[in-house]
Amino acid sequence: MATGRILQVKETNITVIIENETDFISLTDMTASFSEGSGLIGKWITNKNTLEYLGVWENIKNPNFNYPEFGVINQEAGVNRFIMSVGQWIDRTKAIGLIVKAGRYGGTYAHKDIAFHFAMWLSPEFQIYLINEFQRLKDDENNRLKLEWNLQRTLAKVNYHIHTSAIKENLMPQEITKQQASFVYANEADLLNVALFGITAKEWRDKNADKNGNIRDYATLEQLVVLSNMESINALLIRQNLPQSERLMQLNQTAIAQMKSLLTSNALKKLKQ
Repeated sequence: MATGRILQVKETNITVIIENETDFISLTDMTASFSEGSGLIGKWITNKNTLEYLGVWENIKNPNFNYPEFGVINQEAGVNRFIMSVGQWIDRTKAIGLIVKAGRYGGTYAHKDIAFHFAMWLSPEFQIYLINEFQRLKDDENNRLKLEWNLQRTLAKVNYHIHTSAIKENLMPQEITKQQASFVYANEADLLNVALFGITAKEWRDKNADKNGNIRDYATLEQLVVLSNMESINALLIRQNLPQSERLMQLNQTAIAQMKSLLTSNALKKLKQ
């Protein structure tokens, strides 16, 4: 389901939605401050120069673009009786750069490249303000993601220290060598790997010899969140003196439950957008 964000361009609220992980900007909203309103979209798309631009964009971006049908449309364009709507353009050419939506965020939307082209057609000044506001939106989103990511990394570090402290206090024999200590830590790290990923670090490396890093470097955001939580849970289970085999079963069930919850979480979906 698409979610809307708002740009304010010269006192006009313009909706931006995400479809297939791509930003689309409302052309309908963009026409609100112009006297002819949304009728301008129809005039714009019947313009031969517009159609040539859309054809080039789709040919580059869209592997399923119906280029032969575009050739027919391009020949028809410019004649007085020529009529074209956004819906017709999409149906006839299998275009992906424009979409028409009903409901809460209803209207005609365009990929940002095409939206900027439409803005220029409306007014060069309007286009400049639109680009500036869109860039501000993306900068704000990137800064928010960096903040959330840094917070998650900090939480992971705190949980890591809790985890390793519990191992040292409860699993380590006295007077052991550093090599022995590292083996115990690696053993516990693999306990979490098996509970969450179903594989040890060595097994992952054997199967992915062509990749740099380790199994956790390729984890999803959801997996990293669950892994952070599991470190705290494992520390608690260690302090309860539960055998490793029992902890593995509990951690595995926890990982399954939390992954199911996170994969359906609207909050996490918004964070990833």
